[in-house]
Amino acid sequence: MRVRLFQRRQILAMMAAAAAVAVAPAAQADTYPSKPIRLVVGFPTGGAPDTLARIVSEKISSSWGQPVIVDNKPGAGGNIGAEAVAHAAPDGYTLALGTVGTHSINGALYSKMPYDMVKDFTPVILVASTPNVLVVNPSVPAKNVAELIALAKAKPGGLTFGTPGIGTSPHVAGEMFNTLAQVKITHVPYKGRAMAIPDLLGGHITMMFDNLPSALPVVREGKLRALGITSLKRSPSAPDIPTLAEQGLQGFDADSWFAIFAPANTPKDVVAKLNTELNRIYSLPDVQAKLKTLGLDPILGTPDKLAGYQRSEIAKWAKVVKESGAKAE
Repeated sequence: MRVRLFQRRQILAMMAAAAAVAVAPAAQADTYPSKPIRLVVGFPTGGAPDTLARIVSEKISSSWGQPVIVDNKPGAGGNIGAEAVAHAAPDGYTLALGTVGTHSINGALYSKMPYDMVKDFTPVILVASTPNVLVVNPSVPAKNVAELIALAKAKPGGLTFGTPGIGTSPHVAGEMFNTLAQVKITHVPYKGRAMAIPDLLGGHITMMFDNLPSALPVVREGKLRALGITSLKRSPSAPDIPTLAEQGLQGFDADSWFAIFAPANTPKDVVAKLNTELNRIYSLPDVQAKLKTLGLDPILGTPDKLAGYQRSEIAKWAKVVKESGAKAE
């Protein structure tokens, strides 16, 4: 009799535990967020990833009553910041502002990655994209892409392109340029855009593929010359700058994109709540206006949309990296 009573209690305890597990995600979503959220950016302040993160910080703090702390962890092409989120608790309180580099390029470029770009993350939302723009110092005699290619072929290895670091979209854009134009322009990596631009302005490097939001103000001031946009279509923010594709480099497509990821196994209800709120925030008229001013094109959508887009980008950039022979040392 005592044995049967013990067994019954065991069964009831197991049923109660299973029921608690079943309702845990919903209960967590109902109370989420109940403490500050940390949004990790793998790049320095001032760039597009940081700007997008600070929009979230301001708006969520206002609507949800919990602060969103932007945590800049630059280094290793964004890998340091992404790794911090990959290994964080999957509870929705640590998020990553991921980029084309951290979540599609770096896996092919680095021989050893500190995280898996797909398995270690839960997609939340694809936020926005922006083309890169090929800019040169005004002292460079080339006035268009054809003249730049001719100059590069006349001086094999003599021209240089600076980047914010290995694995960034400007880096692989440069490698794609080398491949499609059949030239050899030497890569000069820096520790962030802020360190590369002074050398470009000073004529110490020839050119750079810079994010459009960062490059436009300098181009409009006449301090740099824009030769081409890296997207397949001209940007509404700079319709006067022709694409590289229309200047002979057919298929040249090297946009930068930005997305928010959570650690793998973050509860679906929490992800859904985040996705709904972020879609709302980035659709606000004042936010849309700010993104347009910065040259950022909003994308938005579901977590599944981000997952599918990420898969296609991983395949695309793996091919580019393989063809170029580029590696992160």
